[in-house]
Order: sequence, then C-alpha cells, then structure tokens
Amino acid sequence: MTLTWGLPVGAALLPVSAPQRAAGFRVGFVGHDGIDQRLRLAEVAAHAFEHTAPVRSFPSFRGQRNNTGWWWCATNRRHVGFESWLERDHVIRLDFTPDVIGLASQPFWLSWDDGARGRRHAPDYFARLVDGTGMVIDCRPAGRIKPTDANAFAATERACAEVGWRYALVHEPDPVRMANLRWLAGYRRTRCRRADIAALALELASVPHRLIELARLLGDPLATLPVIFHLLWCCELETNLSVLLHENSIVAVASRSGAEQ
Repeated sequence: MTLTWGLPVGAALLPVSAPQRAAGFRVGFVGHDGIDQRLRLAEVAAHAFEHTAPVRSFPSFRGQRNNTGWWWCATNRRHVGFESWLERDHVIRLDFTPDVIGLASQPFWLSWDDGARGRRHAPDYFARLVDGTGMVIDCRPAGRIKPTDANAFAATERACAEVGWRYALVHEPDPVRMANLRWLAGYRRTRCRRADIAALALELASVPHRLIELARLLGDPLATLPVIFHLLWCCELETNLSVLLHENSIVAVASRSGAEQ
C-alpha cells in the first residue's frame, strides 16, 4: 500500500556527519542496552528507532478517559503501544502498509528551545520504510490541536526534515476504510494462511470474482474465507476498501504492489 498521507516522496537519509544543521534539537531514547541515551539529532539520523522501547508507558486505570493498549504488529511480530483508539487505528493502517517494514511507539523525546523555554515532545510512532527512510507520525483529531500542540508538531516536522525523515500529522481516517481494515486485521496472523488454499485462491483470482463465489470455489467458506481475508490483508488480493466488505465485493489478484485500495 502506497502511503497516502500527503508525504514527500523519495526523501533520502542525510549523512550523520552534518551536526550543524540539527544543532538545535536533541533526542532522548532508550538504548538497546536499556540505558537512557541523549544525543544531538544529527547523531541519531541513522538509528534504528523502529526497534526501540517506548520512552513513555501505557498505563490503564479505573476512570481513565483515553483508551490505551498494545497492538500485535504483524509487520515486525511484536506489540506496539497506543494511547487512544485513533492511535490504534493508525497502527492498524501502518501494519497494513507493505511500505512499512518496522514500527515502534513513543520512540524518543525530541527536545528544543522555542526561544522562551525548553520544550519536548514524544512523537506517537516511528516507522521504517522499505526504501530505508524513517518516518515520524503524530496522531491527533483535527479539531483538538491546541496552539502549543501545533508548535510541537511544527518543530517535529522541522527536525525530521533536517535528518531526511518523513513526517506526518494524521487525523481521523475514513470510517468505512477503517472498518474494513479492522476486520481484515483479525486475519493478519500467518495461522490464517493455508498454503494450498492460498495458492489456488491467487490462481483463481487472476479473474475477478465475487468474494463469496471465490470462497465457494475454494471449498467450504468457513475454511476458505479466513484465507481470502488474510490474502487481502497481505495485499496479495485486492478489493475496493472504500465501501464496506460484503459477500458480493469483487476480489482479484493485486494489480500493483503496495497499492492501497
């Protein structure tokens, strides 16, 4: 699935040996040895933040107004935290995206001086893209961005530009597409893939079929639908995700690698 959040295309990682460009930012994170690190931004441009532990916890308690939890990420086969349903939905989107090959939540603290005082911000996610580029993501409802938040997001975007990372501030996703992705995510684990059924499904779907028709051609739909849903999640099959999935949805072999439907 090609990333569709209005991100710059083709950004390359800049050399780490350019400290003067990122002198105003510092980054705090948990090192691979579990020890807190604090370095200049330019010194961590090539760091594998997709493998780092979160710098903040995801507590859950009685009366809590936000919803926290852990999403098992099929992309890197480990849990990734979230602090709201909005964040959870964007984790699902990132997990569904073939361009994303690594993902971590709350990867670092970004610190800077805004001219009046010291500021810091922990972005929601860091993703590693298939071309090697890093991407930083913040999630916030469009109508709930305070001026201080906007300033933090703008500073984070500047920091990312200085080291060649992409940056995205994402809001509420399309509800229909998101409902479809939540459904398909239930079949993201490899246990849903039966090799014999999957191979035949890909062969038959070279000609588009209705979802239920394809399932019946493959055998008992109770056994074959999970395989079809898994192949849709893996983007090996495709359908129109802008309308709700149903038994008459047209399913076909994916026409182009990494294209979001």
